[in-house]
Amino acid sequence: MHSRPRIVIIGGGISGLTSAHYLHRRLGDEVQVTLIESGPRLGGKIATVPFGGHTVDVGPDALMVRSPVVATLIDDLGLGDLVVEPNAGGARIWSRGKLRRLPAGTLFGIPDRLLPLLWSGLLSPSGVARAALDIVLPRRPGLKPADPTIAELVRPRMGAEVFDRLVDPLLGGVHAGRADELSAHSTAPDIEGLARANRSLYLALGRRRRAAPPKTGGAALVTLRGGLATLIDALAARLAGDDIRLGSPASLITRTGDGYTVDLADGTSVEADAVVLATSAGVAAELLVAESPELAATLADVPFVDVATVCLAYPRAAAPAELHGTGFLVPPIEDKLVVGCTWSSAKWPHLADDELVLIRCMVGRRGDNRWLDLDDDTLVDLVHGELVEAMGLTRRPVERHIERWPQGMPQYVVGHQARLDAAATALLTLPGIRLTGSSYRGVGLASCIVDAERTADSLAALLSGDRPLTEVAS
Repeated sequence: MHSRPRIVIIGGGISGLTSAHYLHRRLGDEVQVTLIESGPRLGGKIATVPFGGHTVDVGPDALMVRSPVVATLIDDLGLGDLVVEPNAGGARIWSRGKLRRLPAGTLFGIPDRLLPLLWSGLLSPSGVARAALDIVLPRRPGLKPADPTIAELVRPRMGAEVFDRLVDPLLGGVHAGRADELSAHSTAPDIEGLARANRSLYLALGRRRRAAPPKTGGAALVTLRGGLATLIDALAARLAGDDIRLGSPASLITRTGDGYTVDLADGTSVEADAVVLATSAGVAAELLVAESPELAATLADVPFVDVATVCLAYPRAAAPAELHGTGFLVPPIEDKLVVGCTWSSAKWPHLADDELVLIRCMVGRRGDNRWLDLDDDTLVDLVHGELVEAMGLTRRPVERHIERWPQGMPQYVVGHQARLDAAATALLTLPGIRLTGSSYRGVGLASCIVDAERTADSLAALLSGDRPLTEVAS
């Protein structure tokens, strides 16, 4: 190992950039970082574009700041004055022909109060009555299989309607997936823990609510004035002394002595003492296949879904009334193209506009590729038609922006933790190789940032001569 550790980071999204940031925090400026990004810009799925006279995020549009790691990062980058909290009002669900307010007292859609659920109209009266049966149903003898889906935990206790019209749109919407395929352990560990430890989900949630300390501080989800690209710009500015290579896809990683050689598609190569793969699991598999076919096969098993963001700007008069709330989610059972919709100009104070209503819709979820081969005009027509049905819009959009994200969302389906454990074992034969990003331990930006810090801590311990931290997935 050289006196100045050489680290190659592959992937210039939030995971790669924050990995570099934390490595400098741990090892100082002596560490030599080369960041390789296959695309023409940094940021990955964080993308901010001019739209409707504003700057609008067409990838993720919010950041969870309840995590101390994320809050500290924002302060460290000097972005605290740019934080914007969303307006109040909450989300709606498009269910049974109407946009209906999400009832108070739910955890990932599981209710802990029956009257707000009844008043919401989200469920039929019989669906509410079926949910109430959870209070008296006997304890299940044991959760089988060992890695149950969310559906296997919720449906037997609270019935199909709670699952189809509350849990599936909320959890499935976050992951662009189907909650009857998603691993509860990997996507909703709180639900799994409650189900394993309690007879009734409803009663357990009530006890949890009553025991919880009063909420303090600001909103859990925020954005930044100017869009989340502001965060990317701030991170890039901190890495100004590093070797950042845009438009340089990596093609292969091979072991050379005590380190690694990273070959690039342009025929050049970079030597490294350690490599951070901040890419999708599929890309990591292709890069590692020569050194560890077993690891590559494990990573290649992580499924992904194509998604797209459709941003539409409407004249203010097109909306029949003032929008109250932040947007709505659509249960898969409704068989709509739109998965979720954000009323951006109502949700974010800095995007408020007297002339335009700014709306961003997500399309694409596991098992629904109807939109994939549509041209932009047809896709906009179909999305607009569903917004007319849901919201009563009376005019066509006056501006649009479509961002397609091929293989954009990893799916933590049943067996995800077993894949992480298998990858951790395989990585023990590749000291200095680390995996981080949304493919592994959380799809949200906050989860990626937390995992990047963990990755940097692990490599810093290895490169500084301390006892190496193993890549045990948790």
